[in-house]
Amino acid sequence: MSIEASLHERSQSTCELCSSQTHLSTYVVPPHSQLTVDHAILICEKCLSEVDSPKDINHWRCLSDSMWSQVPPVQVVAWRQLTRLNSESWAQDLLEMMYIEPEQLNWAMIGMSDDDKPLDCNGVELKKGDDVTVIKDLPIKGSSQVIKQGTVIRGISLTPNDPTHIQGKANGQAMFVIAKYCRKK
Repeated sequence: MSIEASLHERSQSTCELCSSQTHLSTYVVPPHSQLTVDHAILICEKCLSEVDSPKDINHWRCLSDSMWSQVPPVQVVAWRQLTRLNSESWAQDLLEMMYIEPEQLNWAMIGMSDDDKPLDCNGVELKKGDDVTVIKDLPIKGSSQVIKQGTVIRGISLTPNDPTHIQGKANGQAMFVIAKYCRKK
């Protein structure tokens, strides 16, 4: 049986992300490049056109079903899309509920583009343990407090659910900060 035939059988000839039955093709999930059943999914034209840069946000609500797939490449693509859409509250909720094995999570994180990595205000990639300085006053969500410009956050952690945020402690208080409002020390 060919690989494409195996994918059609596994997915029952539907898109493994949104269940569409039209204009299906194979998609090899990066960073893999060889077409195998273990590294590819069957995907519709709509999902394929937005897989690296989601535009039709409501289309991706389909991930509420496909994120529970037992197929590793489907889980990887679902996690990446939810991570890219993390500014949407429904995507955040789904990402918090999603369970993904460490091996698949590693695969998902490796295949993310540079746009999906935490970058400071100068475009420098931030890594776990870095020290950063806040570059402008930032209001703390749900509070009347402000993180003042010049505040140093030492030994940051990365947030796996949202690559645009970092986590750390400043003035003895744990907080999440948007990476682009920081400068690496």
